[in-house]
This record gives sequence, C-alpha cells and structure tokens, in this order.
Amino acid sequence: MQKSMKTILIAGLGNPGKECISTRHNIGREIVEAFRKKMDMPEFRFEKKWNAQISEGKIGKVKIALLLPDTMMNNSGKALAPVMRFFKIKPADINLVHDDADIALGKCKLSFGKNAAGHKGVESVIRALKTNEFWRFRIGIAGKRDIPAEKLVLKKWAHDEMRIVKKIIAKTTDAIKETITEGPEKAMNEYNK
Repeated sequence: MQKSMKTILIAGLGNPGKECISTRHNIGREIVEAFRKKMDMPEFRFEKKWNAQISEGKIGKVKIALLLPDTMMNNSGKALAPVMRFFKIKPADINLVHDDADIALGKCKLSFGKNAAGHKGVESVIRALKTNEFWRFRIGIAGKRDIPAEKLVLKKWAHDEMRIVKKIIAKTTDAIKETITEGPEKAMNEYNK
C-alpha cells in the first residue's frame, strides 16, 4: 500500500479587506501571496466552510496548502484548525507567517514551539490546535519610534521602509521554499542570521 504524501501548511496571518492591505499586521498574508506567485501555484480561492482563501500545489514530492484566513487576525485559529483536520496535517508541518512587534523591522526569525508573546493571532491558533508545536516565521515590524503594538500593527509602511519590506518578503519566500525542500532546521540556520 502506498503511503499518502504529507501536506505542509503555510498560513499567512492578517486581516481581510482592502483597507488592511500594506499594513504591518498583514505582512504574513503578503508574504504567503508572494510565495504563491513565486512558486506559480494556483490563484487563491475562497472556501466558505473554512472562511479562508486556499491555494494547493506541489513542490517536488511535497503537497502544499497555502492558507489566508478571512477571519480577523484574532480568530485565525478558527480557519486553521479545520484545514489542518481536513488535510490531516501534523502541527509540526504547519508554518505560520506573521508580524512581530517585538522584532525590529528588517529582522526576522523562524522559531518552533514558542508561546504567543501577546500576539492575538498566534494565541488564537494555539488555542484552536491545543498546541504550540508548530513553526513560525516571525517578521519584525517595530519601527524606530516607540509606538504601542496595537497602534503599530495597523499603520501602513512608510515610503522609506518599503525597500526593507521588499527584502524581507524575498528572504522569507526563499526560506519557506527551503523549509519545504530541505527542512525547517536547515532553513532556520540561514534565516535567523
């Protein structure tokens, strides 16, 4: 009997809606969309049963499900948990891509099994999955000025920040691909430098 191919889930956290495009909180969604284009995967389609956008494809011998929850950020887990069950994905094969106000803009980290550190979207996912044993691409959004996180996340990128944001999007899409082809531990060595 042939062993079924495992599926890796890449979920870009953020808020749906045109007014949220290019806000710091939506960097996760934008990176996953950039990754979809780079890998020439199908356009996202809306799945009502999950309240999420999904794109499915393959990279090498690995099945990939890209997910953009259409819940608000704080309810991301409500979209993630049913998708995980549907595709029979293990928590360790889940990769969240999200903003992190504790990390400076231009920096990023790939981590595993950490607590949410106040990030409401991540808290929602941990609650829904009943575990924190998954991977997270944490994208730094903190600027030079000290702004409270709840105000910072809804701010759009300043013109002079866009160059840095583009670099981080490119670096993260490369790291996501490496996670899939070489494994997250290998991707982490390069990505966390």
